[in-house]
Amino acid sequence: MTARARAMLLSLLAGLAGLMMATSSAWSQQHIEAQAWDAYKARFLDPRGRIVDDGNGNISHSEGQGYGLLLAYLAGERADFALIWSFTKTELLIRNDGLAAWKWSPASKPHVTDINNATDGDILIAYALALAGREWKRNDYLAAGAAIARAMLDHAILEQSDRSLLLPGAEGFVAPARKDGPVVNLSYWVFEALPVLDSLVPSPQWARIRESGLALVRQAALGPKALPPDWLSLAVQPKPAEGFPPEFGYNALRIPLYLVRAGENDPVVLNRFRRGMAGNNGAAAIIDIETGNIRNNLRDPGYRIVNHILACVIDGTSLPEDVKRFQPTLYYPSTLHLLGLAFVAEKRPECL
Repeated sequence: MTARARAMLLSLLAGLAGLMMATSSAWSQQHIEAQAWDAYKARFLDPRGRIVDDGNGNISHSEGQGYGLLLAYLAGERADFALIWSFTKTELLIRNDGLAAWKWSPASKPHVTDINNATDGDILIAYALALAGREWKRNDYLAAGAAIARAMLDHAILEQSDRSLLLPGAEGFVAPARKDGPVVNLSYWVFEALPVLDSLVPSPQWARIRESGLALVRQAALGPKALPPDWLSLAVQPKPAEGFPPEFGYNALRIPLYLVRAGENDPVVLNRFRRGMAGNNGAAAIIDIETGNIRNNLRDPGYRIVNHILACVIDGTSLPEDVKRFQPTLYYPSTLHLLGLAFVAEKRPECL
């Protein structure tokens, strides 16, 4: 064995030891019921291992593959995890920098129609591989997760003065590609994953990424409802990015879910989200940042569960009966629904 290979092996073994410590209190199995997972995969997992976004032209994307891996892990379904990973590895990990291409369309040849990555997808994939590798003693999963985590540090992080910013993609979000760059999406900060990625590939950047994300969540309290937009320009002061709807939308509504899943329970922040995203008659809402007006009431239980989880964390309020029951609707709200139910089962069973 060469000196370089020996050093790489020692680094990997050190990372595995750190991962065991970091994930000892992280998500463990099994917190998605078999019936719920079976319903989810019957609707969204095709025989090749791709998660189908049926609300978006039946495409697949790195985010969906990452969610699918995480949910399969939380359901304890090793064969389904392996199937989803096989598709992800073969069809999306085709860039030359180790990141996943974000968009795959069944209607196009070649199927990858946008080679840029989506960093939240990379985080979710690496995180799920780390959890499964630790739990199931699969060093191949751990090595694959570490490679993706290392690629993110190399290509998807922007060092800006005293903070590390998570770029939504490796290309297109900083100057000169965007005159209002850097542009970020705060829903790409999957806070619970960052300590696990730090254990895979130790770096002080992971803590700086976490700190910058939490600081921006506090700072980007924009408009009458004090909410962050989906896409945020940081060229000067935080403001809605140009070319995107100035709204607290389908992306941003998962920010409070990510916060509570990571144990980030600042009551000021959570109450701000709880009040700001409340729609009519118990719905969650898409909010116009500039006016504070409701653009759309979201009545799907997969969207409504986010605010009900905030009520659970803040007040100990039980989830409504219809939210406790999982029935798949569309890919995205159904995914949030299962993530929410898994959180409550693991961390807040008193709210069931």
